Amino acid sequence: MRTSLTELLAKHDVVLADGATGTNYFAAGLGAGYPPELWNFEQSERVVALHQQFVDAGADIILTNSFGGTRQRLKLHKADDRVFEISKRAAELARSVADACERDVVVAGSVGPTGELFEPLGALTEDVAVASFREQIEGLIAGGADVIWIETMSAIAEVRAAATAAIQVGAPYVATCSFDTAGRTMMGLMPNALAAVFDGLHAPPVAFGANCGVGASDILVTVTSICSADHTVVVAKGNCGIPQFQGTEIVYSGTPELMATYVQLAADAGARIIGGCCGTTPAHLAAMRQAIDSRVPGPPPSIDNIVSQIGPLANSAPTEGSGPDRARRRSRDN
Repeated sequence: MRTSLTELLAKHDVVLADGATGTNYFAAGLGAGYPPELWNFEQSERVVALHQQFVDAGADIILTNSFGGTRQRLKLHKADDRVFEISKRAAELARSVADACERDVVVAGSVGPTGELFEPLGALTEDVAVASFREQIEGLIAGGADVIWIETMSAIAEVRAAATAAIQVGAPYVATCSFDTAGRTMMGLMPNALAAVFDGLHAPPVAFGANCGVGASDILVTVTSICSADHTVVVAKGNCGIPQFQGTEIVYSGTPELMATYVQLAADAGARIIGGCCGTTPAHLAAMRQAIDSRVPGPPPSIDNIVSQIGPLANSAPTEGSGPDRARRRSRDN
């Protein structure tokens, strides 16, 4: 039986979102530079398999394979005339896994940035952005998405455009940004200013927060700042440790044990939706599930607590107003 994200949150103090899409697809054979969204048709069994692995590991929320599904991103692969079709198919595949599960699993329609800059820095206008996001979101809802999941955003205008499109379609939405540049997003948004991004919109998000960035330590500091500034449901979906080159390949340093500790600290910081981003495998997610199920709540962690339990911050430049001790470091990874 289908359930909404709001209903899921009413039943559980902390819910578990899934792990990485792209890095797991690379491990499954996705070629560098090839759009994973086309796998919804060409390798649908692999898309379904990853969704199933995350559900088997304990995910309460699974994100559709549609991160780069806007017209602007698909144009790079001559698939910009297939936005609705691709998004609908992505949601249908995730829906098939959720519907087969005996417990509640929410399907979240992943919506990533267009990759273009807004006026006056670039050519993208608000009207075009809203129309582009709406086209994708309509496909996701038609395919069975329960909520729209706007993620890895950096520009206020783009977050608002995607949120506006979701509102126009009548869909609930979640929004997360990547605070990956000196404690801010690439376009300068601070974590404790995220709540204000949605001021004046006709409907607020179900939840908002942070995803991607660099590693678990950095996103925990970001999430602590967001939680201290607002009482809305906060999302933490951090990368699995720190990315490192091994030869020509990028690997992530986080172990299942580290990600289990990350979950506990994120929940103590105040996050209610916790998952993993780049590098997070089903094995990591299983450890995170166990950590949630066995969690004993504790006080919000300080930066010293985070560093001692997770490891040093990847950033080095303190930034005002972005943590309980008003310190933050620089971060970057997508």
